[in-house]
Amino acid sequence: MTTKVQSLVSSGTGGRLVDIECSLSNNLPNIVIVGSATKPVDEAKERVRSAFAASNLNLPRKRITINLAPADLPKNDSGLDVAMAVSILLASQQISLTPGNNNLLFLGELGLDGSIRPIRGMIGKLLAARQQGKTVCVIPTANLAQARLVPGIQLIPAGSLTNIYDHFTSVKLIEVVETGVGYAEKRLNSVVDTSLDEVVGQALAKRALEIAAAGGHNVFFSGPPGTGKTMLAKALSSLLPPLNHEEMLEITHLHSLVSNDYDKTVTTRPFRSPHHSASHVAIIGGGLNLRPGEISLSHRGVLFMDELPEFSRMTLESLRQPLEDRVVSVARAKEAVDYPADFILIATANPCPCGFYGTTKPCTCMPHQIARYQQKLSGPILDRIDLFANVHEVDHAKLLHTNSGSSQAIDSARRVASARSTQLQRFSHAKLNAGMTNQELKQHGHITPEAKQILDAAGEKLGISARSYMRTIKVARTIADLDQSTRIETRHITEALQFRKPEITTGALV
Repeated sequence: MTTKVQSLVSSGTGGRLVDIECSLSNNLPNIVIVGSATKPVDEAKERVRSAFAASNLNLPRKRITINLAPADLPKNDSGLDVAMAVSILLASQQISLTPGNNNLLFLGELGLDGSIRPIRGMIGKLLAARQQGKTVCVIPTANLAQARLVPGIQLIPAGSLTNIYDHFTSVKLIEVVETGVGYAEKRLNSVVDTSLDEVVGQALAKRALEIAAAGGHNVFFSGPPGTGKTMLAKALSSLLPPLNHEEMLEITHLHSLVSNDYDKTVTTRPFRSPHHSASHVAIIGGGLNLRPGEISLSHRGVLFMDELPEFSRMTLESLRQPLEDRVVSVARAKEAVDYPADFILIATANPCPCGFYGTTKPCTCMPHQIARYQQKLSGPILDRIDLFANVHEVDHAKLLHTNSGSSQAIDSARRVASARSTQLQRFSHAKLNAGMTNQELKQHGHITPEAKQILDAAGEKLGISARSYMRTIKVARTIADLDQSTRIETRHITEALQFRKPEITTGALV
């Protein structure tokens, strides 16, 4: 007798359907798995044997052949364990599926004690299943919190193989969970480690952060060590609004592909801060088994790259596509995957290797060392950054000053929320100003003739590239939204121009 059930294997950020066929024959007792099964899948036969014994279920004393179709698709996913166990139970007629249950998907990894362990990439698999018309899934109980984020499906959470056996023999039914429009547990407001109010001075840099948070723009801070560049970067999180349901779904799925806590739900915006010694693959993504990198793990959040010139040139140049397209394409010989990478980049740099060029402290660097240090950042990379701000030394007398007035962070966050609401209405919840195409910018820019005249004159005098010209208008559009103005006025263009990239010469980023 041959039976068939269905499961899913990971494929990029989604999943592909796999048919698990089981056949019993009168040969020496054995379990044989065929169909491009890699070692983690082939080892499932030992997990199945032990799980059957621990659950007091009868493992047929026959030759058990399990086929994973399509056979030409490599399977490297322990989430097939439960489906294989169920196919054996069906083939040995220990359980049966009613006609209404023939559309079921089975996901989960078996433990030796018969328990069902959580698996990676649950959200992507469920989204792929729903897209292919499979809306009823048996999943590990530990993945339930994640799975409930996916709307429009029915979930049967099982904690052990015994639970599945009891459910399909009607001994003890498992309560089916309807996800409806998607459900996430209520969460407390996240505690922000660093607030904008903690940063002393640096009015220009704080304004740059507010504009960046409102429109999703990238920021570059330059200044000597110890002036608050890192604090400013961390303070950006205090200005960003909470995640909505769709964003929570995206972020949780991406983190489940990499994190050891792949059964957890991510409820706050990510803040990723890779060290400059991190490998190219760790930041961009890839590896033997393709995984998202830091730029994708910061999706819908912040990517902080401290001491940007210290990162390898290959890594920096690889940022060109993600900064422009908000997606990173990882291509390998056997597979190619597109990972989302819609993040706000906060980059910092010192003015020179010692860090004190142009300050009150003596600089020990030679002119050629300063030039070489600044030339590590190519023009195309700097051209993709919208806001440049210098961070200056702070008067020591002001460091312990207590601000008894209103909270600047709260006021800025309120303006950011209002500006983002305006943009989401403008683009039907699809994007922020930083993601506008040139056509959308022409349609929604609404720049006054006087403001355009000033921008044209500045562009000609400063030698601004076409990309920088359009990015300046995007920044001005965000400033206008913060100002609750429907049109880009002269004051919005002039403020946007003061955040443009300075001319690249020795000491230019100081």
